Amino acid sequence: MLFGETLKLLFKPPATNRFPAKYAPESTIEFLDKVGKGEVELIPPIPTPPDFRGRILYDKDACIGCRSCIRVCPSNAIEFIPEEKKVKIYIANCIGCAQCNDICPTKCLSMSSEFMTANYDKFGEDQVVTGNWTKPKEG
Repeated sequence: MLFGETLKLLFKPPATNRFPAKYAPESTIEFLDKVGKGEVELIPPIPTPPDFRGRILYDKDACIGCRSCIRVCPSNAIEFIPEEKKVKIYIANCIGCAQCNDICPTKCLSMSSEFMTANYDKFGEDQVVTGNWTKPKEG
């Protein structure tokens, strides 16, 4: 059984992204400058698979404040805001299990294909979801 599974994986496309250059550059800064000038091309990332569980999305207007998501969240990433009868989601604590999505009666929670969620400030503006999240502007 284990050998058969290994054999299947041998012929599947990669599931992770390769380094964005064929060879590791001596200077990352110089490499990125060359990319910006169009002198070097990056190896494109692989597309996210269907049903990928990335950054959580929250439709604040659809939320009825039932707190079902809070009850099922194993990482305590969701907090109830009593004044608004809405929730606040801490991305740094979210483990991407999607249990909150499954239990939500109004389906105001969903998972995006956004996987770049790392940040130095875990309480920064893009790390706390309080409503209708949109992708931050690049640059």
